[in-house]
Amino acid sequence: MKARVTVTLKTGILDPQGKAIEGALKSLGVDGVASVRQGKVFDIELAATDKAKAEAALKAAADKLLANTVIENYRVELL
Repeated sequence: MKARVTVTLKTGILDPQGKAIEGALKSLGVDGVASVRQGKVFDIELAATDKAKAEAALKAAADKLLANTVIENYRVELL
């Protein structure tokens, strides 16, 4: 089973890397960029067959390791 965990900064948390990317895009001539927020994507392959157990395990992993839940949100998708 394949899964994707997407981690993004919570609303209101400053994103200096996103601002740097935004500036770089504008300097490259990319028009219409209003703002950029960066995040992380983890593509994970699991041996599990039970979707509920797999999702619970991934949420636990995100809470403990993949995301800093003080400043980041995460989303788990089973693909």
